[in-house]
Amino acid sequence: MSVGIGEAAPDFVLADTDGDEQQLLVGAPATAIVFTCNHCPYALAWHDRLLDVARDYAPRGVRVVLVNPNDGERYPRDSPEASRERVREDGGWPAPYLRDETQEAARAYGARTTPDVFVLDSAGILRYRGAPDADHDEPAENAAWLRDALDAVLAGDQPLPAETDPVGCSIKWKPDG
Repeated sequence: MSVGIGEAAPDFVLADTDGDEQQLLVGAPATAIVFTCNHCPYALAWHDRLLDVARDYAPRGVRVVLVNPNDGERYPRDSPEASRERVREDGGWPAPYLRDETQEAARAYGARTTPDVFVLDSAGILRYRGAPDADHDEPAENAAWLRDALDAVLAGDQPLPAETDPVGCSIKWKPDG
């Protein structure tokens, strides 16, 4: 199961690093949901760029949500405690960092890697899916594909491209899943 471009995205309520429940979809003009984690070199390389997008687009009402779907038992760096510590060490993040403990959200979206970016319009329709930009090793890329997708959605247009290949580490699925 996964959501495709032009389809309604599922909504979930997930816990943030403080243990508070947050809904993914809250009617923002655009929402970027990024499945990411604490240990993947790709996710870590794009980390600052993603948080910069959250800061830069917040004044326009855009909601950026980071979601860690990885098995925190087999991968302790992705545990809720490790995520909480990571946010604390950074002095807080401009975007919520949520825990997909059951991995249901990642499965419903069809997330494959960390990171895997999903941009939704105000109606919760998927408009872009893929990588933040063309090169995790090049900070000057500045999450260009994500920014272009958000700009298009905010302008009422369909992002082009609507889909790129997500690049990163595979999601660490629980053995019983």
